[in-house]
Amino acid sequence: MSTWDLLIKNALVFDGSGAAPQSHDVAIHQGRIVAKGIDLKPHLARTVIDGAGQWLMPGLLDIHTHFDLEVEVDPGLPEAVRHGTTTVVMSNCSLGLAFGLQSYGWGDSLADNPSVDCFARVENIPKPVLVKALDGHVTWDNPIDYLKHFKELALGPNVCPMVPHTMLRVAVMGMPGALSDKPTDAQIVEMCRVLDECMQAGYVGLSTDGLPLHYLANDPYRGERIPAQHATRKEIRALCEVVRAHDGIVQFTPNPDAKLATLSLMLMGSARIYGKPLRMTATAAMDLKSQPMAWKGLLRVNRLINSKLFKGRFAFQALSAPFKVYADGVTSPLMEERPAFRELIALELDDRDGRQRLLNDPAYQARFRKDWMSGKQGFNLARLARRLGFEPTTFNRDLADMELVSVPDMPEWRGQNMQAIYDRLRRFQESEGRTGHLSEAEGAAFALFPDPIVDDAEFMLHLLRRYDRSFRWAMTTANTRPGILKQLLLDENTLPGFNDSGAHLTNMAFFDGNLRTLKFAQEDGLETVARQVRRLTRDPAALFNLEVGTLDLGARADVILIDPEALRAYDAEAATVMQHRDIFESAQMVNRSDGVVTQVIIAGQVAWDGVRYTPIFGRQRLGRVLTRAGTIPPGHDDRPKPVELPQRAAG
Repeated sequence: MSTWDLLIKNALVFDGSGAAPQSHDVAIHQGRIVAKGIDLKPHLARTVIDGAGQWLMPGLLDIHTHFDLEVEVDPGLPEAVRHGTTTVVMSNCSLGLAFGLQSYGWGDSLADNPSVDCFARVENIPKPVLVKALDGHVTWDNPIDYLKHFKELALGPNVCPMVPHTMLRVAVMGMPGALSDKPTDAQIVEMCRVLDECMQAGYVGLSTDGLPLHYLANDPYRGERIPAQHATRKEIRALCEVVRAHDGIVQFTPNPDAKLATLSLMLMGSARIYGKPLRMTATAAMDLKSQPMAWKGLLRVNRLINSKLFKGRFAFQALSAPFKVYADGVTSPLMEERPAFRELIALELDDRDGRQRLLNDPAYQARFRKDWMSGKQGFNLARLARRLGFEPTTFNRDLADMELVSVPDMPEWRGQNMQAIYDRLRRFQESEGRTGHLSEAEGAAFALFPDPIVDDAEFMLHLLRRYDRSFRWAMTTANTRPGILKQLLLDENTLPGFNDSGAHLTNMAFFDGNLRTLKFAQEDGLETVARQVRRLTRDPAALFNLEVGTLDLGARADVILIDPEALRAYDAEAATVMQHRDIFESAQMVNRSDGVVTQVIIAGQVAWDGVRYTPIFGRQRLGRVLTRAGTIPPGHDDRPKPVELPQRAAG
């Protein structure tokens, strides 16, 4: 008879503590780590994996995801697991499904659901994909039953949902009440009551949002900022006190245009001011091209909050890759920055006629040009800020930074930056006999542009008029300097793991973000790798107060093996591809790191073998829903009864 279910031999083990790795064996039985040592006997195990030449470590945590809807239709979350992720934190940015379908009080269409209204615009997920994820899958109407329902799903990784502030506001204030900047004292008290019952049930904390680029997608509130953005400081402080009382965490997306308000929110985590620290985390520590010195300020603020002066427990989440964002015509989160661009984005994806009416309207063209050329011409403060590197933007609208990925009838433009094409167009129009084009096809394309071309705003307007959403382009707006990116990832006050997995289906893909972090660490040797393993496992688990991220005896066996030579050779940018996801009936950008992660073991069961998913994956529940350390999710004992939600107000 075997003593162990699984034995991993001869691997170099990083235990998540940050200590130097050790070569030894690890034995697993009934989903737990039960033995560690040198030369454990293979005959005692039912299955033996030879880990020679590989790194063994705890499963990695993805601390910023939007898998809330995907997990309902594809609970294995395959695009996360294949890259070594065994725990995902969901319900970020104030959005989630904890309160079920909810309702605005009119219509029966799922497309009018608050979740669709938010996710479609904020996370750039097409409405048909969202409706497919909701239809027939959401059977609960309160946050307690939401936690219970995960027992019925064949989870791949562990999932950790938070209480989403936007949905909490809708539950308590109704619509359009949730869009009010002035909640009543009674409404704040009620939000705190509901949040308190959620925290009693084990939720890890609250997510809220302040980024002024997040809008609703449906009429009659199309173009309104999502409900969490209307919260008052009094409301936020009251909710934070509830979370503090339960030793939970607050995740937020800061408003870069309201720096003092953001600093005030960060200081709510101070033990010096409030007597007890509040765990807090925010997006995102990045090296912005438009503000090349801003990253230093982020790190200074992060260190200040955690210093002896304020005694906070705060971490900016760091993105581990160049922030390359793809767009289909105007469909890009970057384009949400300016009012004129938002007019196009607010229209339904299939409303090409509506976009054409706007694009051919002289008054709209003037609005578009004003926003596109802001800071790029004239003598004004906006241009000075742009020149000095203080422009308050992520999307700098610089054609030299914009790459054409695909254009109908113009394959030769693939991979070229728009500035080069624009310059050739100018030369073509200014030359006698129309010369300077690369080919007859380009000459024919140039002949269709307005002549003379006025500026690069007109260049973009023409592309949008001619191709609508069928031309694809990309722009890298941050993390273009590897040395500074490494500093952000290695700084002890930040946390790597801002991957945005499960969102922006065709705009970006950072499912492999944690592997990119380990690849950076590998450049500096095993000591740095050990430290970064800790920062991808034990540290985020400690911040979110979760019982994962270790290889301690008795711990759940969420374990991965990595081939260090395959990691060294991994070209992450080349491994980002577009594929059709049958489960969504839609395309999605994904990453392919096959061969880097050779084993993903969740609760002692092999889910991924380096090439393919195992037969049990997606059919058998491997992961679990995670609540705060020391709590048991509802449904496993006599947990609190479902939260009694108030009657929704009419407005």
